[in-house]
Amino acid sequence: MTHPISTVHPGAIAADDDLAQVLDAEGERHPDPTLDPYIADVDADLLRGLFTDMSIVRRLDREGVALQRQGQLALWAPCLGQEAAQVGTGRALHAADFVFPSYREHGLAWVRGAAPVDLIRVWRGEENSSWDPAAVRMAPPQIIIGAQTLHAVGYAMGIQRDAALERGGTAGTASPVEAAEREISVAYFGDGASSQGDVHEAMVFASSFRAPVVFVCQNNHWAISEPVGVQARRPLAGRAPGYGIPSLRVDGNDVLACFAAMRWAADHARSGRGPAYIEAVTYRMGPHTTADDPTRYRRDAEVDRWGHRDPLARVERHLRAQGAFDDEVAADVAARCDALARAVREAALTYRSRAPLAVFDDVYAEPHTAIARERAHFAAYLDGFVDAGHDGEDAR
Repeated sequence: MTHPISTVHPGAIAADDDLAQVLDAEGERHPDPTLDPYIADVDADLLRGLFTDMSIVRRLDREGVALQRQGQLALWAPCLGQEAAQVGTGRALHAADFVFPSYREHGLAWVRGAAPVDLIRVWRGEENSSWDPAAVRMAPPQIIIGAQTLHAVGYAMGIQRDAALERGGTAGTASPVEAAEREISVAYFGDGASSQGDVHEAMVFASSFRAPVVFVCQNNHWAISEPVGVQARRPLAGRAPGYGIPSLRVDGNDVLACFAAMRWAADHARSGRGPAYIEAVTYRMGPHTTADDPTRYRRDAEVDRWGHRDPLARVERHLRAQGAFDDEVAADVAARCDALARAVREAALTYRSRAPLAVFDDVYAEPHTAIARERAHFAAYLDGFVDAGHDGEDAR
């Protein structure tokens, strides 16, 4: 079993059995000397909470797909199958930590406190951003592949400098004790992004400056239509030690393993020892986005095999075996999922689009001549519709 590593198992990337795991696909608990200390306090209540979170995220994801198919959303990037990787790692973070996601982290948005309407606005194309980053402690979804890793490292270096300035020292000289008391930053990205230069540059800076940042790679096996084996002959977790960053490769469909892995990585970063790296091996059960057709490039047998490793089913099996889950609990979870689905659908169906010229309102904090010219040009364009029998005033 793979644990915090300097080197990784030399087997092929397709060997997905060499993973740190706590709950297997049948819901049976297995001891793990590395992960167990980080989940010693996890009881049935906490595990039921994680199951509820994953159930809500799955329902949110299905509503997002349905709304896009019905023309209510411009696009949706499904996270079906990746609920444990997102909920497990997300729930292990502190409220003060700052997260830098890609565009598929709907589960992470949920556990960080984003409202359903926050997700709907951005995927409808109504807003350039979604939630208030300062309130949620999570940056807006990043579409540019891998760019958020640079942002996360820069933020982590800012944490170091803020700490040094508060104690009157030199930037970057915060002690390990002070670092342990401060927040960390966390970057989420996929296996496809691991081939982007930004990700590697981010790890160079993070290692060189011992920045308090955690890299979370959700290896869902497919970078759009390219399998992970095309870009990685060895496990992705093996790349981080080359930069001096310890890494852990875990079963990304095991919410307890993901929860423990983040606690391990976060403790490492908070202690002043520098960055840590998690590879959560999971699977994208749906399309890359709703504009994609995965049946063109992958086989049904592969999807079925991963379907038997479902992250929700294993938790329910484990809780039922412990006498901590029954039909009454299941009904309560279903009711909460239904309530969220109604809220998401209502947000989509009742959302009132802003006036077109409002797109220029929040580009800069201060007035800007270039934006003023663009606004005037667009206003003139909108005025042209008045001649066609449309009311241009509402557009403004």
